[in-house]
Parts: sequence; structure tokens; C-alpha cells
Amino acid sequence: MNVVDSSGWLEFFADGPNAEFFAEPLMNPDRLVVPAISVFEVFKRILQQRDESAALEAAALMEQGTVVDLDASLALAAAKCSVDLGLPMADSIIFTTARQYEATLWTQDSDFKGLDGVKFIAKGKPPGA
Repeated sequence: MNVVDSSGWLEFFADGPNAEFFAEPLMNPDRLVVPAISVFEVFKRILQQRDESAALEAAALMEQGTVVDLDASLALAAAKCSVDLGLPMADSIIFTTARQYEATLWTQDSDFKGLDGVKFIAKGKPPGA
């Protein structure tokens, strides 16, 4: 299973330098877990930068994966993760979701760099660079 954090989705949708890195997990929606908070973050950013139609289109693509809602159990586990690892709220929810689904977390967010189960690429660095 795979989780792509919000920065990865945005990179992919913008066809940025790391888009190819994120294409592998995103092209296999049957193995894709999508934290609901990622849908929020991506929809909001695309709405700010483009328009509602583009934001809705992105959200629809995200919803092809298994969307995981934030319930009380996940919230408590994410809060503990936030304290233990010093992660911000959204990052801790995304990371905890990946852990609960035994998924690999794909990211270019340096907050996750070096954590177990994370495939990290620095921003602006295409694969192999």
C-alpha cells in the first residue's frame, strides 16, 4: 500500500520536477490510501492557485484511492505521533494513516525525511539527479 502526502499530489498535478517520482504510487489507485486531510490540503491549494473546477478535478482523482476519514482513534494516534516525532498536525495524521495501513509514505516534505517507511525526495530534485 502507498500514501502520497499533499506535497507529492501537488507536485504531480503541477507536473513539477519530482512528478515522475510520485507517478508510481499514484498510477495504482488500488494500492493507494488517501488521508482525508490530504484531500483538504490539495483542494484548498489548487482552489487558491487555479479555480474550483481544477480543484474538484484533483479531488476526484484523489478519491479513486481509499480515502481514510479522521476518526477519534486515528486522531489520538496522530496526536501521540505528533508529540513523539515533533510533526505538525496534518503531517502526523498523514504519517499515522500510512502506519495504520502498513503503507509506504511518498513525500518531498522534509518533515518526514529519515522516518521509517518513508520514500523521500528533496524538492526540485528529479529521480536520478
